[in-house]
This record gives sequence, C-alpha cells and structure tokens, in this order.
Amino acid sequence: MVEKLQQTLRDSALARWIVLILVASMMFFAYMFVDILSPLASLLNTTRGWDQGVFGTYAAGEYLLNVFGFLILAGIILDKMGVRFTGLLSASLMVIGAAIKYVGISDWFGANDIEWLNSWWTVMPGSAKMAMFGFMIFGCGCEMAGTTVSKILAKWFKGKEMAMAMGIEMSIARLGVFAAMWLAPKFASHFALADGTFSVVAPLLFASCLLVIGLLNFTVFTVMDTKFDKQLVEIGEVTAEKDPEDEFRVSDLGQIFSSKMFWIVALLCVLYYSAIFPFQRFATNFLEETLVISAEEASGMFKWFPILAMILTPFLGAFIDYKGKGASMMMVGAIIMIACHSTFAFILPIYPSKTLAMVTILILGVSFSLVPASMWPSVPKIIDEKVLGSAYCLIFWVQNIGLCLVPLLIGKLRVATEGYLVPMIVFASFGVLAFIFSLMMKVEDKKKNYGLELPNKK
Repeated sequence: MVEKLQQTLRDSALARWIVLILVASMMFFAYMFVDILSPLASLLNTTRGWDQGVFGTYAAGEYLLNVFGFLILAGIILDKMGVRFTGLLSASLMVIGAAIKYVGISDWFGANDIEWLNSWWTVMPGSAKMAMFGFMIFGCGCEMAGTTVSKILAKWFKGKEMAMAMGIEMSIARLGVFAAMWLAPKFASHFALADGTFSVVAPLLFASCLLVIGLLNFTVFTVMDTKFDKQLVEIGEVTAEKDPEDEFRVSDLGQIFSSKMFWIVALLCVLYYSAIFPFQRFATNFLEETLVISAEEASGMFKWFPILAMILTPFLGAFIDYKGKGASMMMVGAIIMIACHSTFAFILPIYPSKTLAMVTILILGVSFSLVPASMWPSVPKIIDEKVLGSAYCLIFWVQNIGLCLVPLLIGKLRVATEGYLVPMIVFASFGVLAFIFSLMMKVEDKKKNYGLELPNKK
C-alpha cells in the first residue's frame, strides 16, 4: 500500500509545489493586468478623456460577458474537457483580450479618427469602447482561469495541504495588485512622452507581455498533469474510460442550483468581493481626493493593501487544514470589512490622516485574507467532485454579476454626489450583508454537518 501511494506526482511535495507555482504565476500576471490602469485613472482623464463614469463603465466590462452566461459555459467546458484544455483556452483568451485593449489605449489608436467606433454610444470615447471590448475578452479568460486553478489545486492537493495551497495561490495572485499599484506609475513616468505627459501605454504593454509568460507556464503544467493522469490510471484511482455514472451531464447542474449551501456561499462571495475589487479601482482616486495628495503618492499607499493578505493567507490556510474554523473566519473577515469601509466613509474625511488611511488599508488586507482563505477550500466540502468545476464557475458567475454592476453604480454615485461618502457607505453595507450570510452559513453547517469548521488534512 505504501509503495502504491508513492506512485503519483501528487505524493511528491516538490511536484505539487511546482504545479502551484506554475498556475499561481499565471494568476499573478492576470491580477496585475486587471489593475494596471487603476492607479492611472486621473491620467486617463487628461490624456484619453475618461471621466470617473467612463472609467467605471470600462471597469465593469471585465465581467460583462461572464454575467451573460460565459461563466456557466466555462463550468461545463471545465467539467467536460478537463483542466488542461480549459486552462490553455483561458490563458489564450487573456492574451487576446490584452492585445485588443492595448490597441484601444495606444497612441496610434488615439491619433486616428475611427469614425464607426465614435459614431455610437457617444458618452464613451472610442478608446474606452475598444479597451472595454478587450477587457471583456480578457475577463472571460481570467475568470475561467480562476475556477480552473481552484479545481487544479483541489485535484493535486486532495488529502494534502489544500487550504494552504489555495491560500498561497491567492497570496501570489494578490501580489499582482501590489505590483500593478507600484509599477504602473513608475512605468508611466519613466516612459513619459516628449511633451512630458506620462504614458498610459507602457504599463499596459508590460502587463500584456507578462500574460504571454503566464500562458507558457500553464503549458508546462499541462505536461505534468498529463503524466499525473496516466499515473492515476495505473494505480487504479481512476479508469481510462470514465464510468457513465461519473460522467458530467448538464443536468447535474440541478444538484448545484438546488443546494441551499451553494447559494449561501455564492451570495456571500458576491457581497464580499463587491466591496473589495470595485473599491480597488477607485481607491487611488479616493485617497488622492480625501487626503489631497498626488495620484502617485495615493497609489504608493494603496499598493500595500494586499500585502498583509498575501502574508497571512497561507498561514490561515494552514490553520484551516490542521485546525478548521473556516466558517468562523468568514464571519470575522466580514466584521473587519464593515469597520474599514465605515472608517473610509465617516472618519477619514473628517481626520484626513495618512497614518489612519494606511492602517485602515492594512487592516482591510487582513479581511481580504480571512474570507477567501476559508471560502474556496470549503466548496469541495459541499459540492460533488464531478461538478466541482461548474460549482466554482457558477459561484464566479454570481460574483461577476456584482463585480459588473457595482463599478457602474459607484461611478454613477461618484459623479452624482461629487464625493465618496455614498460609495463608501455602499461598500460598508455590502459588508453587513456578507456578515449575515456568513452567519447563515455557520448555522447551516451545524445542521447538515458539511465540516466547514473541521480541518482539511487527513
């Protein structure tokens, strides 16, 4: 039996962690690309004519196709075709979308009057429409990649350090946010134009090239995963031909939709992330206006947001693997988020202290580690493995509805109220609702014994 257990790559710690690095690096580059223009919102206004409403609409574009059904299709593709095909497809879509977005932002595009593009939806500049279209394609690949990576880690770390691995992957991905906030202003200033205007093109080009490297990394993973699958067949853990009972059917989605716990997790997810990712898009401008500082200084402050999350998430994942308490962690994370956004809404405008802002940003990062570190490893406990990919994609689909609509809402509120008080109250309100759903999750877990409070490690 011992000899049998040593016959797969999964039982090699080195192989498991190499897989983690390969797929996590792809997500690092993806997260970096997502926020590479966030610190440059003011620059986009002056050089491309994007006001906050336009920027919010552009930001919502990342999730638009996902909301209208692509993520549901992505889940079916993932469970039918497997992680290798789906991962390569998602990485390719990210590269294609990045290329289109780069064309839209480029100086060449701005210098040429594209009449057909400028003649409709005139409230959006042509560059914003083109960039938004590319962002939509990228968003399909990015969200598909996120669900694929979750299923990969559930597969490769089954019975191992799964929560810790997912925590490390999330930490590496969030380092991409730090990198974007840190590097975007530096690239913009270093590659300034002849007239001294900072460049919005250089940071985007750099991030686009990194996505190509992410595609190459995933290609290496597919070689390892092919070998791993052959080993699983050899030891009899899976058969070369799937049992018809184990084959995924579209009708199997019904067992996901009929699960009360699935909807609790999905709604908790959308509420929590709607107070995080859309906030990231507007955070630099919020700090810039509230503290009366430059965009570069504001970006320099907010870049530290993911750092505590990056450091803490693996340790929290390890704690869940060995001690459990996943549902309780989600409740604590929601409480912290409420406190932080309330501080941004009511206290910081009255006492515009850089120290207070910095401390609040870092504490919000703690929340950003508690909830995701406990949420994603919980999904395999409540959903059958053969529909796990679809379950992740459906959760991301519900999440994307919020991530698509909230930037639009915040952008409109920002313009209508000429301030950030109402948007920050909205973010805090999402935290309150997230806490309510985390409490419901703990109650349901106690009734049905899903094991969310139990350790993962066997």
